[in-house]
Order: sequence, then C-alpha cells, then structure tokens
Amino acid sequence: MEQTRAPIKEALLDFMSRRVVPFDVPGHKRGRANRELTDFLGQACMDIDVNSMKPLDNICNPTSVIAEAERLAAEAFGAAHAFFMVGGTTSSVQAMVFAATKRGDKLILPRNVHKSVINALVLNGAIPIYVNPQVNKELGISLGMSVEDVRRAINENPDAKAILVNNPTYYGICSNLREIVTLAHEKNMLVLADEAHGTHFYFGEDLPCDSMSAGADMSSVSMHKSGGSLTQSSFLLLNRGMNPNSVRQFINLTQTTSGSYLLMSSLDISRKNLALHGKDIFRRVRALSEYARDEINQIGDYYAYSKEIINGDTVFDFDVTKLSVNTLEIGLAGIEVYDLLRDDYDIQVEFGDIGNILAYISVGDREQDLERLVGALSEIRRRYKCGRAGMLTREYINPIVEVSPQEAFYAEQASLALESAVGRVSSEFIMCYPPGIPILAPGERITADIVEYIRYAKAKGCFMMGAADERIERINVVAP
Repeated sequence: MEQTRAPIKEALLDFMSRRVVPFDVPGHKRGRANRELTDFLGQACMDIDVNSMKPLDNICNPTSVIAEAERLAAEAFGAAHAFFMVGGTTSSVQAMVFAATKRGDKLILPRNVHKSVINALVLNGAIPIYVNPQVNKELGISLGMSVEDVRRAINENPDAKAILVNNPTYYGICSNLREIVTLAHEKNMLVLADEAHGTHFYFGEDLPCDSMSAGADMSSVSMHKSGGSLTQSSFLLLNRGMNPNSVRQFINLTQTTSGSYLLMSSLDISRKNLALHGKDIFRRVRALSEYARDEINQIGDYYAYSKEIINGDTVFDFDVTKLSVNTLEIGLAGIEVYDLLRDDYDIQVEFGDIGNILAYISVGDREQDLERLVGALSEIRRRYKCGRAGMLTREYINPIVEVSPQEAFYAEQASLALESAVGRVSSEFIMCYPPGIPILAPGERITADIVEYIRYAKAKGCFMMGAADERIERINVVAP
C-alpha cells in the first residue's frame, strides 16, 4: 500500500500550505516577478518551482523525501536502488558508462546506440567495441545483438568491463537480454541496459523482459516516454551488487545541483500511477497499437510490423506497443511521410527515418485519433504512391573505427567539404534526430557510402545535427 504515496508531492503540498516568504532562488518569487511566464505556465507550476531546502531534501544527497521517493521507485521497478534523474535519460546513460568504465577500458555495445552513449565515451575515454547488428533489408532497420556475436566479442575482448544493450531499440526490437547477462557475468562484466523506450516492460503484461528481471546491473529508464512524467525526467535503476553511494558520485559529476521539483514530482506521481494502474494502462496501449497496426496493414503497401519478425536471436522479442510502420513500398521515405503527416494533416508522429515512421502510442491516445492517422496514411498513399527506384534502405552503415571517440574529438582538426573528407577520420558526429543514432561518430572513417547516405538523408528532409556546420556541407576531421 506504500505505492499509494507520493512523498515529494506531499512535501510540496505541505510547503505551499505554510506560505513561506522566499528570500532564496529562483528569482521569480513564486511567479510574482514574471507575470507573463506565470500566466503562461499557471500559478501552481510557479508555486512548486522551488529550491532545495531541508523540508524538500536535496537531489545530490537525499536523506528525506527524495530518498523515500527513490525507495518507492526501486520497489515499483523491482530494483535494488533507483535514482531520480532530471537531465533526461542522457544523464542516466552517461552515469552508467562513467560508473562502469574509465579511460582505456573497453565497453562492448551495439553500434545503433543513442548519441548519449558515445558522448559518454568522448568524456571518459573508454574504448567502444562494437557489435554491428544485422539489418532487416526489407525494413531497412538494424536488429538486436546476436548472442553469438556478443559471445565472440567477449572472447576477443576478455578484458572488457561491461556490455551495453538496447532494451528495446527505437523500433521495438529486443535482444536476448537474459542470455547476454549470463555471458557477461560469467566473465565478470557488468551489463548496462538503455531502456529509454522500455518503461512499460516493468508494468505491462505479455511484454518483453525488463532488464532488472533479466539480471542487468544498471538500467536507464525514460519515464517521460511511456511512463507519463514530464519531459527530461528519468530513472537510473541499480540491481543487487551495485554500490549506490559509488554510483551517486558519478551522477553528481554532471547532474545539476538545482534539481527541478516539477520534474521530480512528476516522476514521483507517475511512478505511483504505474505501480497502481500499470497493467490496465498498458493493456489498453497494447490494444490501441494492435488496432492501428491491423488498420494500417489493410491500406496496402505500408507494413506495420509486429511479432511475426521475431527470429529467436537478433529479434528475440518485439514490443507490440510500438507502432513502427515501413513506408518504402509507397515510394516515400519515412521522413517524407512524417513531414506530410505534420504539414498537411496536423499529425505529429515520433520520428521518420529513411524507411520508417514511428507513432508513439500511450494511454492518452483515443481510437478516433488513431482513425485519423490511418485515414491520413491512406490518403498519402493515394496521392503520392510511386516506385521505389533510387531509394536507400539502410538505417546506418557499419563503421570503421580508427581511434577512440575521445582521441578524435579532442584532436587537432581540419574542416573539409563533405566529399573531400572521404578517407579521413571524423572528429564530430553526424546524425538524424530523432532517433539520434549517429551516422558518423568521432574516430570513425568517412567513406563514400556514408557521404552518399548523408546527402540522401538531407535531400529527403531528415533533421541533421551534430556537426559544427549546421548545413552539413563541411565536416571536421582529425588533422594529419
């Protein structure tokens, strides 16, 4: 019954009832100093945008209400410890990498990771050992890590400190996490799970295995994605055997000392909601996703894929709450359908890439909203269907790693025109966002195929980021 509590919310309500006179930060003084902002966000929001103090605890070293909220979160997720994170799951991922590796240590990981993982390697100097995932050529998406590929990477790098696994990928693909954990722990390697898109695994029924149940040592969970909290709020979960005091030291290297009580209270309240109602919530989400998938597949040419792509290895399981739709058979890139949905139909889906779109479904969606999406997709097919000639289908290209991300990022650099950089080593990132998986990362060799992919993605309208040149006409490379 303790899961009915929300300690941070309770402490904020008590604090507000005392009508404390503020001679501390923030300087808006409960909104009085900025009426336009208060009118826009609402008085209640400004009232709880407060500073750390004894009655409200401190995120850097919690001993009271935040500590109690973290204990309840750990219990709800089946973890040994949970940290409230207010820098997004980016900060959770980076804290995991910092806690598991240091300069020169090896980290085994799939190449289709979020940029936050490689950013962490830039900062701490660990060495990536990539397990390049296989690709479903029909869909143009990368899959999970093969157990045999992981085993080979472990045998070739027995000194690696940890293995990082996406659980799931952006598209809903899950690797055989339990088996990977077993392989890693046999060699005394830690397992880190990027569960940015897997919050619901802990609370739903008939969904893929969550990382704490699988025995992973640490997991980064984006509560703001499928968990219902505010954007930028996240959990970092620890399993038994991890030292929470040590991990908090790594968190405090980069996390703000001014934790937002708006974000923390949203984590607290959302955890309570999932603990009490999660099964019902995600039962409905599953039903909505399956309804939409069936309707989209009846349109023709689109392919909303699901468990039928499971192969027992690189697709060990599939997250059926994900509405991933391949668009290639109508002759349009996913990003083109994404743009049409937004610009012509006022429908905002999560992302579009070279061959797919992803519509993120939550309990906040309604059948009539999904019917509107289905109708728009049907009309787009009718209006724009054409041949597939000349279309690329690769989500990313296997990299050629020449030096560590840190070495390349901090090296002396030269700026070259994109085509002139072929054969050189990149010192910066280039990626489409979302999903934020680098096409090119620091330390990787620039090839003609990569340049072609970048040009193609730009022409199709992907939002490109990461390079110093915002137009991605030039790229910084490691100077000779």
